[in-house]
Amino acid sequence: MSNARATHLSRRGILAAGGALGLGAVLAACGDEDAKSGGSGKETTAAKSGPWSFKDDRGQTAKTDRTPATIVSFIGVAAALHDYGIESKGVFGPTKLKDGKADVQAGDLDISKVTIIGNEWGQFNIEKYAALSPDVLITTMFDAAGTLWYVPEESKKKILAVGAPTVGISAYDVQLPTPLARMLELAKSLGADTTSSTITAAKKRFEDAAARLRAAAKAKPDIKVLAGSASQDIFYVSGSNLSIDLEYYKALGVNFVEPSAAALKASGGWFENLSWENVDKYGADIIMMDSRTSAIQPADITEGTWKKLPAVKANQVIARNPEPILSYAKCAPLLEDLAKAIENAKKVS
Repeated sequence: MSNARATHLSRRGILAAGGALGLGAVLAACGDEDAKSGGSGKETTAAKSGPWSFKDDRGQTAKTDRTPATIVSFIGVAAALHDYGIESKGVFGPTKLKDGKADVQAGDLDISKVTIIGNEWGQFNIEKYAALSPDVLITTMFDAAGTLWYVPEESKKKILAVGAPTVGISAYDVQLPTPLARMLELAKSLGADTTSSTITAAKKRFEDAAARLRAAAKAKPDIKVLAGSASQDIFYVSGSNLSIDLEYYKALGVNFVEPSAAALKASGGWFENLSWENVDKYGADIIMMDSRTSAIQPADITEGTWKKLPAVKANQVIARNPEPILSYAKCAPLLEDLAKAIENAKKVS
């Protein structure tokens, strides 16, 4: 699991057990007719659009009698759809920081305008979810089994009982352009104008960034890049397989530090666990560090062994989000930043 949950053994994780909720009462209060109308009782433009369907990456087809107007989605999905002009009414996953500001995974989303159903791993308020009368629930998936990301397994049946179809977009063992195209396809089905000048320009920027990264990697093939994530007791070194961003960067020619298959085995192939004493196990010229709030950020790492790393001393450390927001506008800068780092990197390993 690409360092996404440092404290969990796999992407599927072990979701925190929740207490029994009065779901039946909530569903009764919502009422069948109100649920079909999106809870407002008002006819919307989407309601007039006719039947809607979308085949997701599990091979399952979500169907509704109109284009969904009340969307509930994982925060990263909500951020991507927002870039395409599609808004979510409810979100779950890392959304709001302790100081009230938006989490990095919220992108440009105005989190004051959404209902936060869960803000941490294992949190999913079913009563809030049902009260929204959702038309669809959308999230990503990070395993071959098609587990819905941040939807707690132990309460999944209750969540599905609300009645909204679910859509899963795979972010597992494919290269970045694939889920980007799938998210754009989903946005189009939900009413986005995917031929707009804004979206066309964002896609062109992504393609140009990919060409730049390929050229940078070709010009400096000896520059080694390590993808890491920091926790209090463990430093995680990602393998380049399984992660949508690293797989793509590798295909463009980036020279990644690769833990052995045996070292990756404990995490299902995602990363190797290193103690801070052994953080110098691999030589690297550039270190890409997990920028999510679940990880300790480079400026806050106090370990002496970290500070002695050649890449750290050379200030060749850049940010990486192992769960990229799947819009071209958000992913293009990721490629540009890595390309710039390689272009400017000194060989220090």
